[in-house]
Amino acid sequence: MKKLPIGVDSFQELVRDNYLFCDKTAILAEFLGKGDKVTLITRPRRWGKTLNMSMLQYFFLQK
Repeated sequence: MKKLPIGVDSFQELVRDNYLFCDKTAILAEFLGKGDKVTLITRPRRWGKTLNMSMLQYFFLQK
């Protein structure tokens, strides 16, 4: 059984430690497909904004 990622805001840690999470990698295609210079992400507290930014950072730092 996978662990719940309570307090975890690092995508790399989620993957490495086999936490349960909702796969939101489809937002990568949406961000990259638009070609916008700036994307404003507004959501209420605890909706995964930091985790999504961590996922984007992890994606772009991979070789």
